[in-house]
Amino acid sequence: MGRRIADAGFIAHPADTTARYAMMNTLPPGIMTYRSAPSGLIYLYADPIGCGCVYMGTDAAYAYLVNSTPMVKGHHQAIKGVPSIPEMSAENRRDTVVWDWSAWAHAADPGATQPRYVSGAYW
Repeated sequence: MGRRIADAGFIAHPADTTARYAMMNTLPPGIMTYRSAPSGLIYLYADPIGCGCVYMGTDAAYAYLVNSTPMVKGHHQAIKGVPSIPEMSAENRRDTVVWDWSAWAHAADPGATQPRYVSGAYW
């Protein structure tokens, strides 16, 4: 799934700081969702086991991902782990954690003196 998402234009951001790791673990693993950002909706796919990262993409990347699937009887075939927009909206209403975009900025990385977590590790 990571390869397909990356080919659609999503960018993998490693959960390599304590804040990023905590934010990644607020997302449903292996299922696409979205969060609001100042620039609009950002689609997120948490991959804690495969890469220990969160794939992030724009509306264009999401549309490319969904519309690049094979056609079956005139409709695009569903991709496992990519729910519909209404299903993602329901997940967003359920989630009460405020998404902290500052944790994902390049300047937010505190360097080698802070704890880092390996992919697949859980608290």
